[in-house]
Amino acid sequence: MAIADAPTTTPATGLSISDAARVTGVSAHTLRYYERAGLMLDPVGRAASSHRRYTEEEIRWIVLLTRLRSTGMPIRGMRDYAALVRAGDGNEAERLALLGAHRRAVRAQLRAMERNLDAIEHKIELYRERIED
Repeated sequence: MAIADAPTTTPATGLSISDAARVTGVSAHTLRYYERAGLMLDPVGRAASSHRRYTEEEIRWIVLLTRLRSTGMPIRGMRDYAALVRAGDGNEAERLALLGAHRRAVRAQLRAMERNLDAIEHKIELYRERIED
């Protein structure tokens, strides 16, 4: 189920942890970790049964967290960003600085990957030439 396909949710009827895991592409263990690590903006709602219920807003936040993490942002940076967002308006300059620094790091990683890929492409071409001769 893609995020766009996720049913409309409210805190009382939100997605279960297994559905949230499926929609976001992370494990239930990771979702619990994000809560323990202080990465969620608010406590995740609970059903009367005490099971977690994730709203659409929380799902969107989790997707952003996974994107930050998959691009190499340390948990501490994610925690700092979450704290800034949680604090509300007035700290946009700090958010911008944090995300700008991360963007620079990601772009540096991309440049390094391009150089590495170029080296691999060069070797592939050398071996193809040897085979074709």
